[in-house]
Amino acid sequence: MNSEQAGTPAAKNRRTLMGRVVSNRMQKTVTVLVERRVKDRLMGKILTRSTKYHAHVAEGEFNNGDLVEIGECRPISKTKAWTVMRLVEKSKEI
Repeated sequence: MNSEQAGTPAAKNRRTLMGRVVSNRMQKTVTVLVERRVKDRLMGKILTRSTKYHAHVAEGEFNNGDLVEIGECRPISKTKAWTVMRLVEKSKEI
């Protein structure tokens, strides 16, 4: 029997975000800065809003400035409920 036939639910559609790694000093965790552009309701000006997320990494292969894709997961700690899915672009820092 397949797991789908046995009544267990299939993988859910999870949110994914793209952002830059701004800190990799913790063990198995990176801090990712995600920026989004929103339109001001009153004046109509385009503003850039940013949020930092802590994301889980099995190995420490990501450096500052790397563009990564993070996905939602179960809460791993008090502040960490995201995991790094893939590396999109390596940092151009020398």
